[in-house]
Amino acid sequence: MIKTDILIIGAGPTGLFTVFEAGLLKLKCHLIDALPQPGGQCSEIYPKKPIYDIPAYPEILAGDLVDKLMEQIRPFEPGFTFGERAETLEKQEDGSFVVTTNKGTRHHAPVVVIAGGLGSFEPRKPQLERISEFEEKGVVYMIKDPEVYRDKKVVIAGGGDSALDWAIFLSDVAAEVSLVHRRNEFRGALDSVEKARELAQIGKIKLFTEAEVAELHGKKTLEALIIRPNKEALAPTYLETDYFIPLFGLSPKLGPIGNWGLEIEKNAIKVNNARDYQTNIPGVFAIGDVNTYEGKLKLILSGFHEAAVMCQYAYQIINPNKRYIMKYTTVGGVQGFDGSRKEAKKEVVQAIA
Repeated sequence: MIKTDILIIGAGPTGLFTVFEAGLLKLKCHLIDALPQPGGQCSEIYPKKPIYDIPAYPEILAGDLVDKLMEQIRPFEPGFTFGERAETLEKQEDGSFVVTTNKGTRHHAPVVVIAGGLGSFEPRKPQLERISEFEEKGVVYMIKDPEVYRDKKVVIAGGGDSALDWAIFLSDVAAEVSLVHRRNEFRGALDSVEKARELAQIGKIKLFTEAEVAELHGKKTLEALIIRPNKEALAPTYLETDYFIPLFGLSPKLGPIGNWGLEIEKNAIKVNNARDYQTNIPGVFAIGDVNTYEGKLKLILSGFHEAAVMCQYAYQIINPNKRYIMKYTTVGGVQGFDGSRKEAKKEVVQAIA
């Protein structure tokens, strides 16, 4: 039995940052993740994708963000159960919980925090003939290493942030980048939309709007595709390509967590955002993309905020007879559990009374 103060389901950015916030309160954390390494989607799906909305970082690669978070939490010595999925939640007589994984590993904690991002997920695939035939032979659904596309011809389909961001990024990597979207308006950030249109004007991106990829062609590997305009009067375009990357988002599934008796709305866990991000089960919290409430923004920085607030209330559950005083200092640094200090001129330190 692994015992800890806070058991975190999910080792993505929000789960990792929870370790830091809990560590400042002298609370020990253990994390469970079905993936074999920390970072969640940032490590598994798009480690080389640039992220632009992390405070103090005008731009940071997803994989580098995970590395920084791991460095930040190192003084607090978290435990990890990797490669295992949280399967069951059992409430004990004293109000604590036992979470058992699909491999039988048992974890005991007074507080459980679900920070599982989108949960288990799979890409949304377009309904195209032969698409399964070309999977991993020119058709891919996730970009992990942009260098794979160096000097190649790439067609990206989609109208959200991922499609726009990757089209912009690969315009400096690939020999040719085409972006196909079924509408004229994009769903992504305005800056990205403007940048993509600017690149299209100077010929660095071929932009096909109000159109869809209709056919895939090739022998053993993908060689070309047909782009069909939505308007019948316009002729289809035959485009040679090495890769077709449909980025239509992920189809999220909560998996076994959906059977824990939590209040679910549109495949997300409802929480009390007016106070502490607690679920309908006292002692079980949900933070990050996995939760939902009015006005929810699915951003990494939102998950960071929710983690900070949640930890304050988790402390009260774990230490009902103690009080804490939050202090701000410019010289204290961050003290790990072993008594060592990371010196810093400007750090926020929370002192326990």
